[in-house]
Amino acid sequence: MTTLKGEKIYLRALETSDLDFLYLLENDENGWEVSNTTTPFSKHILEQYLDNAHRDIYDVKQLRLVICTIIKEETIGFVDLFDFDPKHSRAGVGIIIFSEENKGKGYAFEALQLINQYAVKHLNIHQLYANITEDNQQSIKLFEKAGYTESGIKKDWIKSGKNYKNELFYQLIHDVH
Repeated sequence: MTTLKGEKIYLRALETSDLDFLYLLENDENGWEVSNTTTPFSKHILEQYLDNAHRDIYDVKQLRLVICTIIKEETIGFVDLFDFDPKHSRAGVGIIIFSEENKGKGYAFEALQLINQYAVKHLNIHQLYANITEDNQQSIKLFEKAGYTESGIKKDWIKSGKNYKNELFYQLIHDVH
């Protein structure tokens, strides 16, 4: 298995042809709570983002890869490395599978495995971390299955309507020598 190809899915760089999928995803208000988004994105802004997506992770401190199915060659989501810190060998990881019909099929788990292998092999990552609201049981199960452990809680961290949600901090630490 190569670093970016698994049994069911593969990860690839963003392409200009991803504009419509990116537009739908970034403007889906259901995801705004966890992405700290409060306003929609225009296609023009997303085109500019895609024009710069080739920039090196060491420069922009983030990397977004597209999750595609092998059999159908279908774009189903994204996996991101963010807040990349080469000095301390760590990065945050986020993942989204866009449609309900593609959830629960193991795609997200495989994407986490692939991004983990990539991060260790190519970026010399010592740890990956994820921030998950405590009510997001699907993500908690996913990250725990992928070997992440809960190591902290940020109380009242995410404002949701008139209420606040706690955010759990998960880490996957590698013994890199």
